Amino acid sequence: MVDEVVDVLIVGAGAAGAAMAWSLSDTRMKIVCLEQGGWMNPAEYPSTQSDWELRQFGDFGLSPNGRGRPEDYPINDSGSPIAISNFNAVGGSTILYAAHFPRFHPADFKVRTLDGVADDWPIDYARLEPYYEQNAQMMGVAGLAGDPAYPHKELPLPPVSLGKLGHTLAGGFNKLGWHWWPSDSAIATVPHNGRAQCINLGPCLTGCAQGAKGSTDVTYWPAAVRQGVELRTHCRVREITVDEKDMADGVIYYDADGVERRQSAEIVIVCCNGVGTPRLLLNSRSRAFPDGIANRSGLVGRNLMFHPYAMVQGVFDERLEGFKGPMGCCIVSQEFYETDPARGFLRGYSYEITRGIGPVGTALSGMSSGEIPWGAGHHEAYEARFDRSAGMVAICEDLPEPHNRVTLDPELVDSNAIPAPRIEYRLSENSRKMLEHCMARGQEVLQAAGAHSTTAQGPLPFAGWHLMGTARMGTDPAASVVNEWGRAHDVRNLFIVDGSIFVTAAAVNPTNTIQALALYVADSIKERLANLFD
Repeated sequence: MVDEVVDVLIVGAGAAGAAMAWSLSDTRMKIVCLEQGGWMNPAEYPSTQSDWELRQFGDFGLSPNGRGRPEDYPINDSGSPIAISNFNAVGGSTILYAAHFPRFHPADFKVRTLDGVADDWPIDYARLEPYYEQNAQMMGVAGLAGDPAYPHKELPLPPVSLGKLGHTLAGGFNKLGWHWWPSDSAIATVPHNGRAQCINLGPCLTGCAQGAKGSTDVTYWPAAVRQGVELRTHCRVREITVDEKDMADGVIYYDADGVERRQSAEIVIVCCNGVGTPRLLLNSRSRAFPDGIANRSGLVGRNLMFHPYAMVQGVFDERLEGFKGPMGCCIVSQEFYETDPARGFLRGYSYEITRGIGPVGTALSGMSSGEIPWGAGHHEAYEARFDRSAGMVAICEDLPEPHNRVTLDPELVDSNAIPAPRIEYRLSENSRKMLEHCMARGQEVLQAAGAHSTTAQGPLPFAGWHLMGTARMGTDPAASVVNEWGRAHDVRNLFIVDGSIFVTAAAVNPTNTIQALALYVADSIKERLANLFD
């Protein structure tokens, strides 16, 4: 069955797809977005139920391999020490993210120039700055002006409260004389654009029933739909097709009933994340593209970057009220962000202070570490830990390496028989040294803040939620997949906009930059509409 030809077809309704759809909607072109998940119902989020902690191990878990939701697809990540975490729905992984919302630093776009590794981006911070500002308004970003780690920036909402836990850990940084600042957070700390303000409930990582967290199902999508964008849910795209001129002419997808359909389009925009995008491109084989569409460089799927994460935790004598406030948004430290040769590794990391964990999580983590025993002494040990634990994660910059990649699995398929992605990734020596450094320094902070015992773990095996680099941006078609404004070098009407086009990973959460890139690419398309395919 062939649908009408649309002007713009967007694949994926997550962070990037939502921003693209909203921005392009002012052109009044016919825009359709295909999303393989559905709309989420906030009334059904785990935080509205008494078993909310347990559901983090079930239908709201991080890994699609364990969730069992019908919209998920399997991922073979057995070849990686870091498992993939994603979510398929309107809003994508912003449904589950912590909404920690920093920007890249200006230096992050010039890594080759500054440090002699990786590559420079073909754009810079100044080019994205107006789009960071536009995104802050749309997503409702809270923060405090004046952070010395950044050029001056103003944010529309007041910062998230530090709480007792935040103030305690800030004291540790102060004693050491290290940088810290209230986090930039996509959290409505006051009513914003029809969204209610945060009520400090805590379990943000399983969806925000309050609507205060800036997931794109409550920020960009309502505005895009009002402006005429058609969003079709439960549509799983199998491949992008091409015509006799090697131009993309649409996609083949399966609808909610498993019926194969075709959607024709003048422009195709892929926004499926750093694993889903290369999967789709590699599976889109044709006479013109036997190795996958837009892959004449051979780089589709290569240079996969995560952020290797470490977790450092301490136990304190007094209660910290860690259950109050957004889970991942408190304070950030970028004391060790830039390269210092004396540390023995290139680039650096950020610390993101996390809140306390719930009662079930406290018990499970304490029993797995042996600090909370079964039987005699269990309740006493539990009491000594619950609401007395605090810590941080370290977000380590990952450098692009061609052998870290996404390919198609030769055997594993999803429920529509589409090949699943396979991950090949190994931790670099540079990352190992960085992890050792951040775990040691993190324990120093906690001890300075008053912790009587500390633990550290890295890399976190479940923390593959930042997926970057697998369809990189650049000006040389032999060394990149898309050009400096997101258009595929090989296909003049195919655009890619998500973490896959990142040249480097920086040492901050990528969502803000993904969306700034989406708004920038959308504006670039609008500026060139008269000669877009030249």
